[in-house]
Amino acid sequence: MYQSHFGLQEAPFALTPNTRYFLRAPSHSDALELLLVALRQREGFIKVTGEVGTGKTLLCRLLLNELDKEACTAYVPNPNLPPDTLYEAVAEELGVDVAVCANVHQILKALNERLIALAMDQKPVVLVIDEAQAMPEETIEALRLLTNLETESTRLLQIVLFGQPELDTTLSKDSLRQLRQRITFQTRLQPLNRDSVSQYLRHRLSQAGYNGSDLFAPAALRVIWRASGGIPRLVNVLAHKAMLAAWGQGDRLVNRRHALLAVRDTESARSLGLFGRWL
Repeated sequence: MYQSHFGLQEAPFALTPNTRYFLRAPSHSDALELLLVALRQREGFIKVTGEVGTGKTLLCRLLLNELDKEACTAYVPNPNLPPDTLYEAVAEELGVDVAVCANVHQILKALNERLIALAMDQKPVVLVIDEAQAMPEETIEALRLLTNLETESTRLLQIVLFGQPELDTTLSKDSLRQLRQRITFQTRLQPLNRDSVSQYLRHRLSQAGYNGSDLFAPAALRVIWRASGGIPRLVNVLAHKAMLAAWGQGDRLVNRRHALLAVRDTESARSLGLFGRWL
């Protein structure tokens, strides 16, 4: 589309999470460091929350890539499952042949044996759950029971929960207080500030092959920052549409008017009030 017009090798603002485009903005960098340190200390439950579009899934994938060097991981991207199905999914992720298990008891027994075998190989096991706010309450409780699988000296399973703020609401229930007490580390991803939005755009453009001068005028950056609220997914949407507008008009610099056109075309963008007047 506009790649050749701006000298790009690929689309810089695709919404598909790509760890190559990860920007170590303060909140996201701190969250990754916290996760790695906590997991190396063999903590039980760790929780990462953030609003829709703040980059949880991207951070989740980056964590899995990092852990691939030092741990055995199980990944559940859609945990809206009943407890028995969750046990089966985790067992399969860790290489257990659930087809030979006649019931849930046998699956849990086989899973426990697998975890012990990995522990004997000095291989920590980390279960990473994305979209954790979608878990039914009984499945969350089943998750807590999984952490009871341990030896006298070794925690066999560590769990990282990634979820929207609704996860905090669910975990605040008195019926889930036992799990809540097991969460030893937690962090919340914050939106990008104005400077970080500017760095974010430059970083993604650079990763996509752009090597020219600043592509977004300062006024366009201000519009995108205000209208997106610093939410990376919205920054991507607005930047993409602003570049489309510039390309459509034959411009090689994305200016304020292009950014305002993008905002007007995006329902989820924040209202700019007087700031967004056309003239």
